[in-house]
Amino acid sequence: MATATAFAAQVLRGRWFMAYGSFLIMSAAGATYIFAIYSKDIKSTLGYTQEQLNTVGFFKDVGANVGIHAGLIAELAPPWLVLAVGAAMNLGGYLMLYLSVTGRVRPAPPLWLVCLYIAVGANSQAFANTGALVTCVKNFPESRGVMLGLLKGFVGLSGAVFTQLYLAFYGPGGGGDTRPLILLVGWLPAAVSVAFLGTIRIIRAPRSPVAVRREYRAFCAFLYLSLALAAYLLVAIVLQKRFHFTRAEYGVSAAVVLSMLLLPGFATVLREEAALSKNTPDEAQAESSPELSPEVTVDAKQPPAPPPATSMAGQRLLISLRPPPRGEDYTILQALVSVDMLLLFTATVFGVGGTLTAINNMGQIGESLGYPRRSVATFVSLISIWNYLGRVTAGFASEALLSRRRLPRPLILAGVLLLTVPGHLLIAFGVPGSLYVASVVIGFCFGGAQPLILACVSELFGLRYYSTLYNFCGTASPLASYVLNVRVAGRMYDREAARQGKGVTCIGVRCYRESFLVITAVTVAAAAVTLALAWRTREFYAGDIYAKFKAGRTCSGGGGANAIAGED
Repeated sequence: MATATAFAAQVLRGRWFMAYGSFLIMSAAGATYIFAIYSKDIKSTLGYTQEQLNTVGFFKDVGANVGIHAGLIAELAPPWLVLAVGAAMNLGGYLMLYLSVTGRVRPAPPLWLVCLYIAVGANSQAFANTGALVTCVKNFPESRGVMLGLLKGFVGLSGAVFTQLYLAFYGPGGGGDTRPLILLVGWLPAAVSVAFLGTIRIIRAPRSPVAVRREYRAFCAFLYLSLALAAYLLVAIVLQKRFHFTRAEYGVSAAVVLSMLLLPGFATVLREEAALSKNTPDEAQAESSPELSPEVTVDAKQPPAPPPATSMAGQRLLISLRPPPRGEDYTILQALVSVDMLLLFTATVFGVGGTLTAINNMGQIGESLGYPRRSVATFVSLISIWNYLGRVTAGFASEALLSRRRLPRPLILAGVLLLTVPGHLLIAFGVPGSLYVASVVIGFCFGGAQPLILACVSELFGLRYYSTLYNFCGTASPLASYVLNVRVAGRMYDREAARQGKGVTCIGVRCYRESFLVITAVTVAAAAVTLALAWRTREFYAGDIYAKFKAGRTCSGGGGANAIAGED
């Protein structure tokens, strides 16, 4: 009995249950990607033009991606507090949006207040990412590409998961009224985050070489789980499009989705913790210990001597801005003023921003090209599934290419951005039936870019201030969303709608042709910027970028609370 209790405590406090909890949090943290499903109800019930609706979408992107404050909180507070704040914001923001759209708030709130509601609700995604994703990267530093691919992959699947749950909980047979989906988006992610508040934490106990060697096999188990889930969701989407499902049949489908999410992953956790307990009992006990007294780690490199007291203020500033070698821990200021960050930020703005514009406008694009409303939900689900496939493919493939071929990760990112161009052109020219292909291409490339950008940030600038730097890079997406989505796509759509004289609805290929030709051009420019970053960092990626983590593990064979570099 005592042994079973000890093993249960080890599982609940162990590294793998922490990863399992993070995967579940991420699988409920992608509500912003299904905005296209319920955006038409926001537009119709509140009487918005397309530019006003795109403004709401812009503030949704601002909330989802501007998380510098979440990163700064994470530098000072434990992960559970970051997750708790995010859960409260998610529930409050989306609940107020739901009450506004359903007419329970009288008079109808003005546009700025609706934008505030969705920004607050979407900003919870930044807190979930910071609390769960950053913690996982610090707990598995040598497998960050694989970990980022899996975590972002589950975020990509969340749109299709939400669609299945919505149809089971609220949706009628055709899924006509999408307003209850906003309510689901409000309470479900908050509930999942609260359930794992005590699980997500930085585990400072060093890992044995045996545990490190088993990591990849465990990650592959989670990968196979997610692939099976994605395959099931794809089959379910196709069947639901071809046949009329009853509410009970939607419920069975949702039950299968939940079972696939919960059971196989937990079985993997039990298997890994059992192997850990059998092979390295001391390490298992160290991981499950709720508190570890930090030890002082002596760095082989002595810190540089402080500047003399008589130094000029300008000289001190120059010294503080002088960056360390790539891969070492930059300060926040050193990273923000570096050329590498400028190039990466620019590529994110103009590369990822175009795919984000396509995802946000998929509902109106389908409507303008004459697709039935049920097909719009299909497009969103396809984007979600291929978004997932892009993320896990980029995570695993880039890690393999980096370790075996020393291929710079920014070079892989440039290839992903160029692959986006055909999807934008298909939308621009409105080829009949091509929106299915375009949603696949755009979803895959949008997903593939995410783990590559985040891995580049951690590799080039270190893990010490990763929470803040990761969230800073995320601010590029809402900036691009405002320029490309609101000022370009939204304005051109309304101009064409006014020319047609059909109110706020535009019909035909011309609604989005010019805007997506502009998006295509800036995407190509973003790929060129990324190639410049790959050229600058080619020597860094030619070496072993994980050498310091391997050296730290070797030196701390007997234990040490700070053996994992960059966790403090």
